[in-house]
Amino acid sequence: MNARSVPAPTITRGPSRQRSKNRAEATNSADIMTFALLAARTADDRKGEGVVILDVSQTLTVTDLFVIASASNTRLVATIARDIEDAVKEAGGPSPVSVEGLDEANWVLMDYAGFIVHIFLDETRRYYDLERLFADSAKVDWQA
Repeated sequence: MNARSVPAPTITRGPSRQRSKNRAEATNSADIMTFALLAARTADDRKGEGVVILDVSQTLTVTDLFVIASASNTRLVATIARDIEDAVKEAGGPSPVSVEGLDEANWVLMDYAGFIVHIFLDETRRYYDLERLFADSAKVDWQA
């Protein structure tokens, strides 16, 4: 499937999705960073490519961090997404508020409120190029 024909996933927002006290359970920045780092490491362990964490807190009001990874096929995209969800839950973290795109697995978006995980098919990642769109955002060194 051509990346140009792949629609961007929509982010489902429930009532009272404000940055303040209405976030998911992992509300403090240490928890958010801990679970985002876990998501990045899990994606890398499962053969995710080009894993990055961007601090988008100065740009967006709906989340603090983006975890971005890609994979060479849709089966691997879906597997990485499921493994991230399992790893975060096993570590005592929250479930995603919403997961979009799992059926097609060209772009899976996992909204954890404080951070959002994007897992792309390689060509879809190149097309949407979130790193370019958020080029002013700081990269987090998740491998340290």
